[in-house]
Amino acid sequence: MHACKIQVKNGRLVLDERTDLPDGAEVEVLVIDDELTAEERAELHASLDRTLEDSDLGRGVEASEYLKRYRAGREGRSAR
Repeated sequence: MHACKIQVKNGRLVLDERTDLPDGAEVEVLVIDDELTAEERAELHASLDRTLEDSDLGRGVEASEYLKRYRAGREGRSAR
């Protein structure tokens, strides 16, 4: 998967970076419409950066293990 940032200018999608995709390649565009403020987006990115740092330092867990723990915690909270 290859991710690029694309802007809308005058109603057209504009990609202003080089790509190694071949001519004629089809590209799907997903509009991110999450309604985050600039501050909320900065907080999200900082959290993601901390997560990557934790992973690099070996402080991560497999997704399946995380989900198992998360579900157990939710079940414990809803039983109260």
